[in-house]
Amino acid sequence: MDKNSKSDEHKIAAELTHLAGSGTISSKYLSLLRHFYEEVRDALAQANRPLQPFYDQFSQFLHLIKLQMQTPYQFEPYHQKIRKPIDYYRFGLNFIRSLIDIPHSSVLGLEIAAQIETQMQNGENVILFANHQTETDPQAISILLEQTHPHLAENIIYVAGERVVTDPLAIPFSMGCDLLCIYSKRYIDQPIELKAKKQIHNKHTMGRMSRLLKDGGKAIYVAPSGGRDRRNAHGIIEVALFDPSSIEMFYLMARKAKTPTHFYPLTLATYELLPPPETIQLELGEARMAKFSPIHLSFSPEFDMEIFPGSEESDKNTRRKNRALAIWKIVNQEHQKLIAL
Repeated sequence: MDKNSKSDEHKIAAELTHLAGSGTISSKYLSLLRHFYEEVRDALAQANRPLQPFYDQFSQFLHLIKLQMQTPYQFEPYHQKIRKPIDYYRFGLNFIRSLIDIPHSSVLGLEIAAQIETQMQNGENVILFANHQTETDPQAISILLEQTHPHLAENIIYVAGERVVTDPLAIPFSMGCDLLCIYSKRYIDQPIELKAKKQIHNKHTMGRMSRLLKDGGKAIYVAPSGGRDRRNAHGIIEVALFDPSSIEMFYLMARKAKTPTHFYPLTLATYELLPPPETIQLELGEARMAKFSPIHLSFSPEFDMEIFPGSEESDKNTRRKNRALAIWKIVNQEHQKLIAL
């Protein structure tokens, strides 16, 4: 370690100590923050990546967390990325970029991404039914598309769960995204006394989404699984199954908006960057692991929501299950392709 690196290490240590002494962060989150810092630093060091940019970015991260702790940010049902006076979008990209092995990363289906951009520019909507692997998938997608399709990269609206807008370590990244904030079925009963309030919030979010779809020209990313992919008992990353009711809801909302809307399967392979905990945690605050890694993205052709394998079934519930399974199979097949790259 050179003299500058030692100096930067001391600076980060001093900032963490100051943050702890200020009383603005709990001991639990301070511990998680130190762990995250060490994870990213060690991942970059093992990959022989320059550490100076990371030290600068982590120092900014600590500053943004301090601001958040002093004045907690309240996310509206529809949150639009904050670019001034602090560009949270650019912060998120620069922070995550340091962990991405760009030369070995890839995007499949760029011609489909171009088609999506054209549809948006024509005032039509696009719904991306995707898998979800890391907290920073929005930043990963933007980084992969920023050179070839910058308009799409900056204008995807992400359907976001409670955790990314309430966890202090996730909030600075979330503030740089366009989000439709919703409580997923997995967490809406936790705690039970807030269930009614969460349901009202979801109703407001759905109303805002309906107006966005009516306006047109929107691209909305949704993970119909309601959570992140995880490794199975054999250590293999599995694409979580898609919820038929989630897909049906977006389809019905799009039809109600009466603005032409297109549906595309989207596949991510970002797992290694920031793997989720091995098991689902109900309590907020998870330890982040990190690795310098390539990431991959695949756009699949437009999906026909009326004609698909199993669409001939007369029972509507069976038909919805078949639709969700058909979309999931496309994403799962593409995921197998991506992880083999």
